[in-house]
Amino acid sequence: MGPIRALRSLGNILGLAWWARVETMDPNVTYWFGPFLTRKGLKVNLSFFLQDLSIEGSQSISHKLLRCRRSEPLTK
Repeated sequence: MGPIRALRSLGNILGLAWWARVETMDPNVTYWFGPFLTRKGLKVNLSFFLQDLSIEGSQSISHKLLRCRRSEPLTK
């Protein structure tokens, strides 16, 4: 495990990691995207994830940025 990945993992364990909760209506799915060390890092990478969902045909995509601890499953 590299040092950045280890920091992300530690941040997540401590509840300090940044995550995005992304919800789509068609299909009706909740995705969790993260963890990230900074809100800025999450925002930069989230745009690519949202674009991929749109290209795949997902409809009514909404998201919320959260600082929290997450574990599996990351999709519902």
